[in-house]
Amino acid sequence: MTRVFDEIWNRIISCAGESFYTKTGIKFKYYLNNDKSIITDRTNYKLYKNDFEKAFKLMPIDNPGKINNIVRGPAYIWAILNDKRISM
Repeated sequence: MTRVFDEIWNRIISCAGESFYTKTGIKFKYYLNNDKSIITDRTNYKLYKNDFEKAFKLMPIDNPGKINNIVRGPAYIWAILNDKRISM
């Protein structure tokens, strides 16, 4: 699983600065904070790689509410992981 997730994380890194949309249609972009976290242009807090990995292990899930108590920023993490550029 880690090797597969590493590929997903590399895709996340490569798409930094591009537009994404939450399930409710809110547009956002994210930027690398370091190799272990990102920050969206709509928040002031970090979304950590390990939270993405936790959510990835539960995929597929149909909405961010399913990871609400597991990760910080579930709407953003869900949107990124479900985007075709990332999940291909």
